[in-house]
Amino acid sequence: MTLNFPSDRAFDIACLGRLAVDLYGEQLGVSLSDVSSFAKYLGGSSANMAYGTALLGAKSAMISRVGDEQMGQFLLNQLSAVGCDVSQVRKDPERLTGLVFLSIRDKEQFPLLFYRQDCADMALCAEDIDEAFIARCRSLIITGTHFSTDKVYQASKKALTFAKKHGVVRALDIDYRPVLWGLTGRGDGESRYIASDAVSAHLQTVLPDFDLIIGTEEEWQIAGGVPHDVLASLRVARAVSNAVFVVKRGPQGCAVIEGEIPSSLDDAPNFRGFPVDVMNVLGAGDAFASGLMVSLLQGKDWAEATRVANACGAIVVSRHGCSVAMPTPAELEHYFARLSGTTHPDHDTTLRALHHSTTPHKKYGELLSFAFDHRIQLSELCHQVGAPLSRVPQLKMLMVRAAQQIEERLGLQGRFGVLCDDQYGQEALYAAQDRGWWIGRPLELPGSNPLVFEAGRTMPLHVRTWPSNHVMKVLAFYDPDAGSAACIEHEQQLRAVQKTAQQTGHDWLLEVIPPKYMTDKAQRERAIYRSLLRFYNLGLRPNWLKLEGVSTATWKAIEVLVKARDPHCRGAVILGLNEPLAVLTEYFQYAHEVDLVKGFMVGRSVFYAPSLAWLKGELDDEAVIEQMVANFNVLYQAWCNTN
Repeated sequence: MTLNFPSDRAFDIACLGRLAVDLYGEQLGVSLSDVSSFAKYLGGSSANMAYGTALLGAKSAMISRVGDEQMGQFLLNQLSAVGCDVSQVRKDPERLTGLVFLSIRDKEQFPLLFYRQDCADMALCAEDIDEAFIARCRSLIITGTHFSTDKVYQASKKALTFAKKHGVVRALDIDYRPVLWGLTGRGDGESRYIASDAVSAHLQTVLPDFDLIIGTEEEWQIAGGVPHDVLASLRVARAVSNAVFVVKRGPQGCAVIEGEIPSSLDDAPNFRGFPVDVMNVLGAGDAFASGLMVSLLQGKDWAEATRVANACGAIVVSRHGCSVAMPTPAELEHYFARLSGTTHPDHDTTLRALHHSTTPHKKYGELLSFAFDHRIQLSELCHQVGAPLSRVPQLKMLMVRAAQQIEERLGLQGRFGVLCDDQYGQEALYAAQDRGWWIGRPLELPGSNPLVFEAGRTMPLHVRTWPSNHVMKVLAFYDPDAGSAACIEHEQQLRAVQKTAQQTGHDWLLEVIPPKYMTDKAQRERAIYRSLLRFYNLGLRPNWLKLEGVSTATWKAIEVLVKARDPHCRGAVILGLNEPLAVLTEYFQYAHEVDLVKGFMVGRSVFYAPSLAWLKGELDDEAVIEQMVANFNVLYQAWCNTN
C-alpha cells in the first residue's frame, strides 16, 4: 500500500492520545519504594510523539485534554516550547492531569505506577474533535490506549472518520499497556503483554481504519489475538486491514510488510537497528514512531525512514526520560556520521552538547541586561560608608524594581535580562522570576583565580535547585600563557560546569577576563581569542559568551571561530567592567556589524554611583531606582545609536 500524504496542509501530523506528566526516579537501580527524588518530564505516548516529531522539524499538533491546573499548564508549556500546536488540547475543569511514576530498576525492570483514575486525557470525547482542524492535517496518529474506554473510543473513531473524509493518512501505534485496559492490578504498570481475547477483538474492529500500523512483536500478538505467534497474529490482522504493517524487533531493527504476510519475519523487508547499551527502553517506541513518521512525511523511502526511526529509538534507550531524550536533526546527523557503531551513544560529549544546544529554546535577536550579581563590590561599598551588610539584599530588591521600570519604559519585553546572585539576591531572584526575563546567576566564588565555585564541590546539587530557565554564569580570569597547572585547574572547573548544564538542562554563560597585568589592549584581545580557541579545543561549548569590548577585527575573528566550533551558540554580550560611557559606546560601535553580538550586560556603570548615594542616605528608594533607570537608558540610547 502506498501512503499518499496530502500536501499544502497547515500541520504535518496530529497526535491523539495520552498526555500526562512522567515522574522519573533519579536514583538508578532501585524500586519505586526506594526512590527519593523524581525528575518531571512531559509524558504519554502520543505526547512524546508530538514532542518528538516537532523536534525533528515537523509541524505537529496534539489532540487531548489536560487538567486546568499547574501540571496541565506544564504540559502545554513543554509542547509549545518545541513548536507543537496545542489549540486542540482542552483544559478539563473537573479532572486532574494524569501522572506516571516510574523507576529504572535494571535493564529489564522498569516499575511503573499510572495515576490515571478519571484523568483528563481519558475524558477526551467526540465533541472535542474538530473536523476543520483534522482537515488541515497531513497525517493523524492515534495510540492504542485511546480505544480502551467508550469515551475515548468514540473520540478516536470520529477523528478517523474525518481523517478518511479529507484524505489524511491514518496511523496507529498499538502501544499496548495491559494495566490501562484493566487487565492487571493497578500497581502493575510494568507488564507489557497479557493475552486478552476481548482486547484483541476490540482492536480488530479499528484496524481497518488505518493506513499504517506500528507495533512490537508482543503488540502485534494482542492485535491479532494469537498468543506467542506473531506471524499468525499478523495474518489475522491482514485479514481485516490493508495497512502497511511495521513490526519493531528491538535491536534487530524492524520489518515492513506492505502486502501478504511472509512465512517468516526474516523474509519480509527488514531494516537493521543500532544495538546500544540500554538505560531505559521506555520511550523508544515513541521515538521510533516520531522518526518514522517525519521521514515518511518528508518523502523518504522505507529504507531511510526506518534508518532514522531505528536511530531515534537507539539514542533514546541510552538516556534518562522519554520526551526529553528525543533527538534533534543535528544529533542524528552526528550519530550517523560518527556514532552509529557505538553501543554507548550518550557517552559522546559532542552528542550531549548537541542535545543540549539544539533542543528548541528562546532565540534572542537582541539581549540587553542589567547585571547586579556583584557581591564583593557591594559589600565593600557597605564597609566604605559604615552600612550593615543587611542593606545589600534590600538594595538588590530595588535593582529588580529598577529592572522592571527599565523593561517597561524602554519597551524591552522579550529582549531584557538580569544577572543576580543568590548570596545577597535570593529574594530578588524570586521577584525576577516569571517576568519573561533572561536570568543569569554566578557560580564562581568572587575574585577566585583559579576558578572556585561558591557552592564548592556541591555546585551541581546547588544548580539542581534553580529554575530551569536560569543560566549558569561562570567568570574565568584566564591567562592562556599561565603555567599548565593553573590552566588545567581552570579547565577542569569549566568542564564541570558544562557537565552540570547537560545533566540539569540549564544554559551556561562563560565570561572570560584576561589577567590584570595585560594592560595593552591588543594583547588583551589576543588573550581572549586564544582562551576561547583553547576552550573549544577542549570540547567546551558555552551557550553564551560574555566578553569585554574588542575591536571589530577581533569580534569578527571570534565570530568565525564560534560559527566553526559551535554554530548553535546563542550569542555573545559585551560586559562593562565599570568603563565610562564613552568607552562603552566605542565598544558598541565595534560590535554593531557582528551577528554574534546580541547586546550588553552592564552593572556598575548603572548601579554603582546611585547605590553609594543610597547607602549614604542621600537617595531614597524611589530616587535610587530612577537614577539606575536613567543610567541604563543612557547605555541603551548609545547602543541604539550604534546599531
